[in-house]
Amino acid sequence: MSVSVLLLRGINVGGRNALPMAELRAILEGLGAEDVATYIQSGNAVFRGDVTAEAVADGIEAAKGFRPQALVMSRERLEKVMAANPFSKEGEADGKSVHAWFFDAAPKALEDDTLALATKTERVEVTDTAAFLHAPEGIGRSKLAATLEKALGVPATARNWRTVMAIAKLVDERR
Repeated sequence: MSVSVLLLRGINVGGRNALPMAELRAILEGLGAEDVATYIQSGNAVFRGDVTAEAVADGIEAAKGFRPQALVMSRERLEKVMAANPFSKEGEADGKSVHAWFFDAAPKALEDDTLALATKTERVEVTDTAAFLHAPEGIGRSKLAATLEKALGVPATARNWRTVMAIAKLVDERR
């Protein structure tokens, strides 16, 4: 059975859209997922089975009354995204300084006015499956980080590199 990664967007933020990870695991298992593991409270899961993003969003909506953005990707796709990270060395040194935005559709190229939002220390790269931002001063006040999804023109969900590495470890444990 194949191993998949689930990334949810917009749950457990500011007291809104509460979804305890035990409930997420139960929803996934109810959809036929096996060997389910979650990582932190932001909607990261790894599982075996063929469960679609739409089925997950439907299941959460039925159980909790809200519909988060859900992205399901294969182990191979996660590996491809990780291999494409031009800032992986920086991410290994400081996992909170590098962020990956994951998406399902081809993004637009970043325009000059978006790129001009970067500070002198920020760097950004966009591939066909992810956008990567190295923000050594953090993304909390980053104007580029705040506008990146809109500039890409596709729904996206971001994770810092520490989280991506932890998810990859969960995937490796299920090989």
